[in-house]
Amino acid sequence: MFSARILTLFPDMFPGCLGQSLSGRALEKKLWSLELINIRDFADDAHKTVDDTPFGGGAGMVMKPDVVSRALESCTSNKSRIIFLSPRGKTLTQELVKELASEQELTLLCGRYEGLDQRIIDHYQMEEISIGDYILSGGELGAMVLLDSCVRLLDGVMGNDHTVDEESFENNLLEYPHYTRPAVWIAPDGSEYNVPDILTSGHHANIKQWRLEQSEQLTKNRRPDLWDNYTP
Repeated sequence: MFSARILTLFPDMFPGCLGQSLSGRALEKKLWSLELINIRDFADDAHKTVDDTPFGGGAGMVMKPDVVSRALESCTSNKSRIIFLSPRGKTLTQELVKELASEQELTLLCGRYEGLDQRIIDHYQMEEISIGDYILSGGELGAMVLLDSCVRLLDGVMGNDHTVDEESFENNLLEYPHYTRPAVWIAPDGSEYNVPDILTSGHHANIKQWRLEQSEQLTKNRRPDLWDNYTP
């Protein structure tokens, strides 16, 4: 069973979105497990200090390596892949998600303040992963994003009729547009929108080709970085 362990200063933020929808139902069915570790519990002073000023000066505070190390040593097994959610990490992609979802156990460390003392990153050979080119207040939201993207790929989480083969980023393409009833939708301003005729034609081969063409056009226009690596 896929298990995830989260080290954080704010355990009350969890399970958050992970307790809802697909991830939440899968958690209730014990298709995966979640363990929360409060890093502050491992501070050894009366004030439960978990950070200090950076050597060399500068703004902000840095999470202390001794405190974080005690938290890690209390729970991490040799088989666990340790990930530090960090804006300087490699970008989370669907290919990386598939790789992480195949792991038996993940340990996710959520940083705060200016970050984590480099020595503990080096000692535990942490893998730094970023969910995008922007800065958050901490790693908790990043951990939720990473785990949600992994959990939905686990066996038994999505319905049997759902396939990931046509989702965005498969084969370096974005997903095609979707439509449902009513076939004619009248917008609040009176504009009329119709479902493309091809989708109501019943001709499955033509529908498949139309969807591929839509995916190609969307990818070419919106994500040239993906388009450059696409092979028809």
